[in-house]
Amino acid sequence: MRLLVAAVGRLKRGPERDLAERYGERAAKAGRAIGIRAVTIKEIDESRASRANDRIVEEGAKLTAVIPPQAVVIALDERGETLTSEAFAQRIGRWRDQGRPDLVVLIGGPDGLAPELLAKAALRLAFGQMTWPHQLVRIMAFEQLYRAIAILSGHPYHRA
Repeated sequence: MRLLVAAVGRLKRGPERDLAERYGERAAKAGRAIGIRAVTIKEIDESRASRANDRIVEEGAKLTAVIPPQAVVIALDERGETLTSEAFAQRIGRWRDQGRPDLVVLIGGPDGLAPELLAKAALRLAFGQMTWPHQLVRIMAFEQLYRAIAILSGHPYHRA
């Protein structure tokens, strides 16, 4: 299984990008032992359209274009489910064990994700009820992917 984080917006060089990359690299390295072949990021440019709905549609089309066929889609959504790290890991493990080739985590822009992408998602996931800055959400997504891999590997990191 390959893991892809597809995010609207680009992180500038700095500590946030460094931390997201560090967790992505750790996830990729640890994932090899449990059948995770790659952990990557695809950044999508934010739409410059003047209306929010037009931005959502334009960004949604770009995100849709990077989703591989038969991928499991996780949409980060403020109205989504909140899961424990263990439950999140179990879902990823189940999809991996079913032979799903790709898992894509979608991070929308400031206006959110297109309804078509939310409908396509096997999981709509929220990182709690608070609003988080885009940079932190990306870090949290990579950290939780790494934590899920640690849990699936039997590594004690998840108890930290």
